Amino acid sequence: MFLWGAGWSALKILTQSASLEVVVFWRFFLMSLSFVPILYFMKIPLRLNKQSSKFILSSSVLNISFMVFSYLGVKSGFAGNGGVIITTLTPLVTFLIVGVLFKTKFDASQYLGLLIGLVGGAIILQIYRLELSSANIYFVLCAVVWAGVTLLSQHSNKHIHPVHYSFYISVVATIASFFYSFDAKLLSVFELDAKFWTALIYLAVLGQSVATTIFYIASARLGSEITSSYMFLVPVFALVVAWLVLGEELQSHIIIGGSISLVAIYFINKKR
Repeated sequence: MFLWGAGWSALKILTQSASLEVVVFWRFFLMSLSFVPILYFMKIPLRLNKQSSKFILSSSVLNISFMVFSYLGVKSGFAGNGGVIITTLTPLVTFLIVGVLFKTKFDASQYLGLLIGLVGGAIILQIYRLELSSANIYFVLCAVVWAGVTLLSQHSNKHIHPVHYSFYISVVATIASFFYSFDAKLLSVFELDAKFWTALIYLAVLGQSVATTIFYIASARLGSEITSSYMFLVPVFALVVAWLVLGEELQSHIIIGGSISLVAIYFINKKR
C-alpha cells in the first residue's frame, strides 16, 4: 500500500521532466522487464488462450488511458489529491457500474455506503463551488477507467493467473504506446538526471510490478477480503509522501472528504 501510495509523488516528478508520450512508453517498458525475474521466481508456466486475450487487450487499452489521465491530472494538480480521489472514488464507481449493468440488488448498508460516498466525493471535488478543476476532472476519469479495469481483472481470474495477466497487459501496452510515441524522442530520457530515473524506476518497478505481486501473494495467503481492507492505507500514504517529498499542503477538504469516502467503502464492502 505504501509503494502504491508513494507512486503518485513519483509520477509528479516525471511530469516535470518528460512529455506524456515518453513517460507512458518507458513506464510500461520497464514494467514489462521487471516482471521477468518475478515470473522466473514464481515458476508458473506462461499461458495464453482466446478468453484471456480478450481481457488482456481490453485492460491494456484501459491501463494506457489511466496512465494518460493520471499524468495530465498530476501535472496540473496535486499528487496527493490524485491518490485520495482515485482510490476512494473507484470503489464507488465500480459499485454503480455493477448495479446498473448487472442489475444487482444490494443491502441497505451498501446503499447507505453509496450515499455517504457521494457526500464524501462532493466534498473532495468541492462540488459546492459549482466548478471542477481540470486536474479533478482527470482524476475522476481515472476512477471511472480503473473501475473498468477492476471488473475486467476480477473476471479474468477464471482464465489466467493474475501475475501473468499484469505481465501481458504491460507488454501489450508497451507495444501500443511505442507506435503512438516512437517519434516523440524516446531516447531523450538518457539525457535526464538521476532524479527522473529514480522516479521512473520506482513507478514502473516498485510502485507497480513489485507492489502488485505482493498484493496477489497476500491475497492468496490472507484472503481477498482481508487484503483489500489494506487499501484504506493508500490515500493516507499518498498524502503523507506528497507532503514529505513534494512539499504539498494537506488540504482540509481532501482529508475530510477522503475520510468520509473511506467510511463509505467500508459499508459497501461489508458482508450481509
